[in-house]
Amino acid sequence: MGGYELVRSDDAPAAIAVDLEAGGTTAPCDDDYPKRRGGSTPSPPAPASTRQQRLVSLDVFRGITVLLMIIVDDAGAFIPAMNHSPWDGVTVADFVMPFFLFIVGVALALAYKRVPDKLDATKKAVLRALKLFCLGLVLQGGFFHGVRSLTFGVDLQEIRLMGILQRIAIAYLLTALCEIWLKGDEDVDYGYDLLKRYRYQLFVGAVVAITYMSLLYGTYVPDWEYQTSGPGSIGKSFFVKCRVRGDTSPGCNAVGMIDRKILGIQHLYGRPVYARSKQCSIDSPQNGPLPPDAPSWCQAPFDPEGLLSSVMAIVTCLIGLQYGHIIVHFQKHRERIMNWLIPSFSMLVLALAMDFFGLHMNKPLYTLSYTLATAGAAGLLFSGIYTLVDIYGYRWTTVAMEWMGMHALMIYVLIACNILPIFIHGFYWKEPKNNLLKFIGIGA
Repeated sequence: MGGYELVRSDDAPAAIAVDLEAGGTTAPCDDDYPKRRGGSTPSPPAPASTRQQRLVSLDVFRGITVLLMIIVDDAGAFIPAMNHSPWDGVTVADFVMPFFLFIVGVALALAYKRVPDKLDATKKAVLRALKLFCLGLVLQGGFFHGVRSLTFGVDLQEIRLMGILQRIAIAYLLTALCEIWLKGDEDVDYGYDLLKRYRYQLFVGAVVAITYMSLLYGTYVPDWEYQTSGPGSIGKSFFVKCRVRGDTSPGCNAVGMIDRKILGIQHLYGRPVYARSKQCSIDSPQNGPLPPDAPSWCQAPFDPEGLLSSVMAIVTCLIGLQYGHIIVHFQKHRERIMNWLIPSFSMLVLALAMDFFGLHMNKPLYTLSYTLATAGAAGLLFSGIYTLVDIYGYRWTTVAMEWMGMHALMIYVLIACNILPIFIHGFYWKEPKNNLLKFIGIGA
């Protein structure tokens, strides 16, 4: 996420050269690079100073996503529009995860533009994904108990197995493997040529989406039960009656059932987003006391980054990969913008139509309509940032976002995962309440 440390192949160039005067990214001048429209040869290499320039819009897009994530974490508690939707529908917060996945896909197209050794590139991609997955286990598995709790450690019988970084690791790995192994060798002169050159990647995306839809709407969900318990209290059992197929409600959907069967309910996220729904909170859309007639599933664990929902996250990353291919194969800004805008608007229209006819946008389930809507929005935002920053050169307006994008992983770990607040609270005088925050006047 930060810079290109999660997506760059060691065999790939560290940056893409941007020649704003010529109208696009300077293509390497070699024989195997696809010729441009009309059979013209690639542009000559840019000057050395230009070749070191990054495609700034990638970092700015990532930085804006990081900033949005921080705002959502801080403001979501008291601004409903900035908090995740309790179930169906989308809010600003629900765009953060897909935006990260989208830009990972874009960067992968640049990172693996040339792969001299596919086996070596595969080994490095697997290693990066494992590192990211393990980091997610430590940060979101329950090892750190909280900002004001000076204890740490987690019972392996209850560790949360999935999370944000784990989902990104899975999507990154599958998308990287597609880019390494599933590329054609056809020349690209028009947008349609991209479909032929990367038809196998598109086939994988279609298979993944069809598999997800088949499982979501075709899996039988039986009755199930769970237990809740608090410190010093006796556990209480709840029975959830389902016996349905194709249900997308919080209690009886296939996404939750598959996670409970494979991961185990004790390894799922213990504060489900649907606890803020009208059915489960009298203060909805905020957390609150249970209504008298609350359904039995209101307190059941549910992982928003579960196994089946992460399958569709791969599709988002694959869509971003195709947007990155446009950067690789088209040099003119107009061609790039048009090839981005057309699919972006198409996905948004299709998503709205699906939502209207009952296939609702749902972030916890990562439905197909949600995938298309967020990917289309990401494409439009990326097109706008590219126009502002890489075409017109208004970098002074986005310097802070660019820096945040280059250090996205570090910011996520320190701030979004509360590592920095935990670190600050860990230094105190005699009593934990006398910590560094109180010393500088902010308070404990």
